[in-house]
Amino acid sequence: MKETLSLANLVQHILAGTSLLCIGTGNEQRSIRLIQAAVERGVKEVNGIRQWDCVRGFADGDSTTDPTAALRQAVDQPGPAIYVFSDLHWFWHDSPALLRLLSDCAQQRPVTRKCLIFLCPPGSNLPEALQPLLVQLEHALPGAAELAAFLEGSRANDPFMDRLLGETDALKQLVSAALGLDLLRLERALRLARVSKTNQLDEVVNALHLDKKRAVEQAGVLEFVDNRLTPDQVGGMENLKRWMEKRERAFGTEELARGENLPKGVLLMGISGCGKSLFVKAIAARWHLPLLRLDMATVYEGTYGSPERSLHQACALAEAMAPCVLWIDELESGISEQGFKSAGGSASRVLGYFLTWMQEKQAPVFVAATANAIEMLPAEVLRKGRFDEIFYIALPGLKERRTIFDIHLRAQGQQPEAFDIDTLAHSSRGFSGAEIEQAVASAKFEALAQQRPMSQRDIMEALGKTVPISVTMAEQIKRIEAWAFKRAVPASEAAE
Repeated sequence: MKETLSLANLVQHILAGTSLLCIGTGNEQRSIRLIQAAVERGVKEVNGIRQWDCVRGFADGDSTTDPTAALRQAVDQPGPAIYVFSDLHWFWHDSPALLRLLSDCAQQRPVTRKCLIFLCPPGSNLPEALQPLLVQLEHALPGAAELAAFLEGSRANDPFMDRLLGETDALKQLVSAALGLDLLRLERALRLARVSKTNQLDEVVNALHLDKKRAVEQAGVLEFVDNRLTPDQVGGMENLKRWMEKRERAFGTEELARGENLPKGVLLMGISGCGKSLFVKAIAARWHLPLLRLDMATVYEGTYGSPERSLHQACALAEAMAPCVLWIDELESGISEQGFKSAGGSASRVLGYFLTWMQEKQAPVFVAATANAIEMLPAEVLRKGRFDEIFYIALPGLKERRTIFDIHLRAQGQQPEAFDIDTLAHSSRGFSGAEIEQAVASAKFEALAQQRPMSQRDIMEALGKTVPISVTMAEQIKRIEAWAFKRAVPASEAAE
């Protein structure tokens, strides 16, 4: 796994005489500023750095644009020196001469404080011959402190930013909205806000959230979920709601929204259609956190690189946007006992990285994972320390079905008082929440088709035409319930 670039570890590598460094970065100028800061702090005898690209050559006036000649010049330079190459990664795959020069540089003796640093796009593949010779670092997206410094730094010469930052809590709101954006993207979003007459702080914050959504969509591995759900739209699951309330009383809702003392996460298992995904959205909405969705099928399809790289990219992006909720949908489709045994290499590496990340992550990322067949998950995933709690979400009981009918009747523009909710709840025994929602929607459609108000009879007929999941998947539900009996906490107070 690539090491994360920081000022401290860059200084250490330069002082230790590391000859070749490869930095994965999406913002070259930001990385160069960090390299300059490291040189100023750690290597006093080096007078600046020499930068090279394939268009201008060296930035100090030497117009050597041939990559082999430029690299030979750097390798032959005696004594302490820092070279930064922006474009060499475009050439080294097809050039034995470049590979030989790099190999000679890595093996030079005695070791001198001469360091060649190569800037590459994130996720670039190194030639196999270079992998043991180069130290690979990844320049992560800027954190809260760097974003705050950038915004404050732009204030002096920008009346627009000076006015914005003059408002109460403006810096905190802007930093929170910008988490997960690169500085280039943040600067562009602020310029657009300035020319589009977006003058109010809340408008600028919304514009940053929209740009962050676009950035997540372009990265592709994660989906930024527009979450307008309110907690009162989720019926039942009183134990799960009580679990959240205890943490709110202990730490405060505002503190949780800032990521302070945010729990590690929960694993929600149970029958399809009973509200696992809905409750994940409710958690994010209740704690005012952005919601990111990771589909494990996307990790394995290979569109965004190897499975382990895709998962690493997703976790890194979630950490950059923290505090947030990372929703891992259908966890067992990507991390399962059967898949671990059959797929071998990639599956074991994905499992290993996921377990390590869940155990060691420091960023306030609340992981909400859902699973339909939790018995397929390896035991390592289920042990304490990965998740704070494992909840089993069963088919809704009588009281919960009353609440679910009330919610969906209101969603369809009906007055629940006009219906016999008790009869509907008794008639829908064995129905999931999704099936009840569909029955109400079907009744509404039938009434509209006949151009009349919706009635109790419409819903009863829709229920009668539905074969519930408790019938079609009776054997599988029994197996899930047997597994969860002593291994998971029921999300509801009492089963029917």
